[in-house]
Amino acid sequence: MKDSLKLAKYLAGLGYGSRKEVAIAIRDGRVTGEGENLRFDGEPIDPPQGLVIVMNKPAGYTCSHADQGPLVYDLLPPRFLKRDPKFSSVGRLDAETTGVLLFTDDGALLHKLISPKSSLPKTYEATLARPLEGHEAALFASGTLVLRGEEKPCLPAQLEVTGERAARLTLTEGRYHQVRRMFAAAGNHVEALHRSRFGALGIDGLKPGEWRALTAAEMASLKAPVQGQG
Repeated sequence: MKDSLKLAKYLAGLGYGSRKEVAIAIRDGRVTGEGENLRFDGEPIDPPQGLVIVMNKPAGYTCSHADQGPLVYDLLPPRFLKRDPKFSSVGRLDAETTGVLLFTDDGALLHKLISPKSSLPKTYEATLARPLEGHEAALFASGTLVLRGEEKPCLPAQLEVTGERAARLTLTEGRYHQVRRMFAAAGNHVEALHRSRFGALGIDGLKPGEWRALTAAEMASLKAPVQGQG
């Protein structure tokens, strides 16, 4: 009886239902196996607290729990939103920006990754309205660019020209609409934006809207740069 109550509490924390609902599922034989082979309705149980997933965010989806219209959380299993602690995106991408988006229920890790002290690089592929003029790389790398409405200059960022109207920008900050505002400050306009990497993580074949859990090695690479940041 004690083990069943403990299991019900554990599964409820993973979002499989209330403790009462999960207890009924256990009684009805819907929970099978044990240890790492535990299954619910024949499917492997989700990873415990500390889950981190990567999604290839499609255009048109908002990184919010409450906004109107399509939300990135609509692309996840509904039980993920019932997990305790709460399952949230690591920072945000605006509705029209696509690419790498992380989610976790590890609050400490989330705060480390979005902290201004985090040095994790984020790489974006930008399609621009007008041809690049040649001054942008030096401007972005200078550490002197001040965005409109702000006082503190952006940290140095690396720009790689990939086409007449295309560029790859790697930065270590996460200011509001930063990439779009940086190009606006350089006299251009971003028509399409895709985040191709977050630290060492890419989408690696995930189609828009698809997601997967990180491997142990990926988790280690994600945590390493932010450990010791204080």
